[in-house]
Amino acid sequence: MSSDGFTTCLWFDGRAREAAEFYTSVFPDSFMGTAIAQPEGLPSPPADELLVDFTIKGEKFVGLNGGPMFTFNEAISFQIHCDDQDEVDYYWDRLTADGGEEGPCGWLKDKFGVSWQVIPKVFLEMMGDPDTARVQRVSDAMMTMKKLDITELEKAFNV
Repeated sequence: MSSDGFTTCLWFDGRAREAAEFYTSVFPDSFMGTAIAQPEGLPSPPADELLVDFTIKGEKFVGLNGGPMFTFNEAISFQIHCDDQDEVDYYWDRLTADGGEEGPCGWLKDKFGVSWQVIPKVFLEMMGDPDTARVQRVSDAMMTMKKLDITELEKAFNV
């Protein structure tokens, strides 16, 4: 486990390895790191490992098997900036699979309850346009969507 820089710690109820393996399978340029065994007598739930570290696209994470006391919510989310609709569809489909939940406006929760925003880069460009009418139309279109649809957003932008 590296102690350099910044590491995001995600709290799981005995599913840290499963989550790490899932995330490293979804995102390219990702890999599993080391694990620290669960110490004897720790008051957390039984699991083979206490900590599992992994890297997603150069970002360091550690999964902590901490027990059921804390769960994820939308106050924290990870943004995935996508180049095109195929990439939006790829991440959306994989992260909502096996118990994940679609949310509004490009948000979703994966099967572990972690919130993600799957965002086309072009959407961010549209939202930064100086024409406030265009921005409002794109925003209105986005509010009707779950998974963001680039073609529909572009139609709203170019009306």
